[in-house]
Amino acid sequence: MAKQKGYLVFDIGTGNARVAVVTAGGEVTAIEREDIEYVTDTLYPDSCYFSPEVLWRQISGMAKRAIANSPDITLIGITSTSQRQGIVLINRDGRAFLGLPNIDNRGREWEDKIDVKEEVYRRTGRLPSALFSALKLFGLKERQPALWKEVHQMTSISDWVTFELSGILSYEPSQAAETLLFDVKKNAWSEELCSIFGFSSSILPSLVRSGTVVGMLTFKKADVFGLSERVPVIAGGGDTQLAIKSAHAQPGDIIIVSGTTTPITKVTGEAHADSEMKAWLNCHTEEGQWLIETNPGITGLNYQKLKAIFYPNEPYSVMEREIASLSNDNACVSALGSYLSTEKNALTKGGFVFDAPLSQELTRAHFVRAALQEIAFSIKWNFDMLTEVSPFSLDYVRACGGGFQSEALTQFLANLLQKKIYKRKGFSQASAMGAAMICNGALGVKEERPNDTKVIEPETDQTDLFLYEEWKHTQSLFSHFQPSSKTEVMA
Repeated sequence: MAKQKGYLVFDIGTGNARVAVVTAGGEVTAIEREDIEYVTDTLYPDSCYFSPEVLWRQISGMAKRAIANSPDITLIGITSTSQRQGIVLINRDGRAFLGLPNIDNRGREWEDKIDVKEEVYRRTGRLPSALFSALKLFGLKERQPALWKEVHQMTSISDWVTFELSGILSYEPSQAAETLLFDVKKNAWSEELCSIFGFSSSILPSLVRSGTVVGMLTFKKADVFGLSERVPVIAGGGDTQLAIKSAHAQPGDIIIVSGTTTPITKVTGEAHADSEMKAWLNCHTEEGQWLIETNPGITGLNYQKLKAIFYPNEPYSVMEREIASLSNDNACVSALGSYLSTEKNALTKGGFVFDAPLSQELTRAHFVRAALQEIAFSIKWNFDMLTEVSPFSLDYVRACGGGFQSEALTQFLANLLQKKIYKRKGFSQASAMGAAMICNGALGVKEERPNDTKVIEPETDQTDLFLYEEWKHTQSLFSHFQPSSKTEVMA
């Protein structure tokens, strides 16, 4: 029996790193996962970093295991995708010495020093904040000048992986758009933006489009992975963009990607920034296409943490069953993030609101359901904001990402949006599947994926919309610290 052609895909998320072997047809034949080791940086509030050396050892080990577990696959290419806004810094010796993830907010103290915010938005499609790479670098330069002097170049986490594999440093545009140093309309680095932040453009590598063969796997790395032949290393892109690609989205579609955060995006063929600065404008991995995005911030990561607290030894299926058994009420309402704010990653107070004294009916399932509903509510809020910026009349939205493995979340969302939800086969591994599609295009491999799509219809019951209004009221309680007749548990 002839072996199938496939790809090795590195996928560096926020919470964990994954390495998968994916066939040219999009089937994941092996996947390995490990949590990323972050180190708290005490020099800045709300800051952390990772060691590229440690992460490389982790993902190299995962790659070897994934390859060993796919003996019937002939690898014909390697690519990578990763969290957006994360970067890796490289010294003059070509050694990656510091990783700053998207959850690192070391630049927050200096946000107000950027006094040309509208000009930054006009060029980048986003307001300057600690979420984006330029402010991370700015904080490093201000507080750790000796470390800053070591910085020779920077790149995204996914492009760092291709650098380690091929020895060739580059930056892919969908990732470059997250730096605040990239003109999203021109698809080019901007000397003017570099000047605003006080950086030399020499720290920025050459841009290489997604789906381009960057180089060949080095002999050394081929030996590490146990491969007898060198294979092409292909530029990937942001995990959101590759997930969207897997959904076969076309201009005019709205796609919701449920992961650590939940981007709500609309594909467009025009690079027009929002005049009211409510939405981001992103580069897509598809040439000539952009993404208009709103994003509630941390969503899935909150849910994972609550599972670890309330269901440490049970699978998600147990949570789903217990949630499904609850009556449709608002016995518990959550406020676990600044979802109604345009500022992402902002520190805030949060918790749960429920009737006091405690009801005997209140269970652990009420708390996790409240968090799951909040994800849906925050998507609804940001969906409405997106459709104000860019009107939308289709009767469906596309959905992908691991969060939509929850049938409860999917139904909540269909009810709130009053839209059909389309989930294409393989939606839970959307970034890996999009990566395989990128590789197919780069290498001229023709593979047809079956159009196997599940449709979730909205229910006519308006209860979820009523609960949405209650949730919005709860957010105001935490935002303004107003007294309430209900007990507030602060997290």
